[in-house]
Amino acid sequence: MEKFYKHEGIVAPLDRANVDTDQIIPKQFLKRIERTGFGEYAFFDWRYLEDGVLNPDFILNKPKYKNATILVSGKNFGSGSSREHAPWALFEMGFKVIIAPSFADIFRNNCMQNGLLTITLDISMVDQIMANSIKENNYLIKVNLEEQSIKDDYGFTSKFNIDPFRKECLIEGFDDIDLSFKLQDKIEKFESNRISRW
Repeated sequence: MEKFYKHEGIVAPLDRANVDTDQIIPKQFLKRIERTGFGEYAFFDWRYLEDGVLNPDFILNKPKYKNATILVSGKNFGSGSSREHAPWALFEMGFKVIIAPSFADIFRNNCMQNGLLTITLDISMVDQIMANSIKENNYLIKVNLEEQSIKDDYGFTSKFNIDPFRKECLIEGFDDIDLSFKLQDKIEKFESNRISRW
């Protein structure tokens, strides 16, 4: 997993509440076990017309958001069934940060375990970011994970909360497997002590 310290990127708005994991990556694309190959199917039902052509009315298809790496959306983002394919699809689509008023817990954890930072802000702040991303071309936000802060060039600034353990994992670039290797000596010692008792 890549280390995450700071990120500056173009913001894309998805002004919808309750975006669930089936909308993020529909079930018919969950047949793969690799982490790659899902980006083109992200938001499939909104992103494409019935003939497979990009839907020009879907906001993330607008040219100004082509290189966006920060997604801002409505409350309860990532609700629905637990599927790790959802953060894989978003990450492969190019997103490194998602900002919303709230997230489904399992989705948030899946994101953090895959290097995708989720930031929860008050709805008024989310609305401000959303409005700026629609109004301005190449609207950028700077995210500093170490300082737990975000800001833009128009005077917006905010702090955000994050679980200290998840913060450390993102900064160090550790997923669950990396953490197991980091603690390998302690794990082996524990196993040795446990076995020797019997």
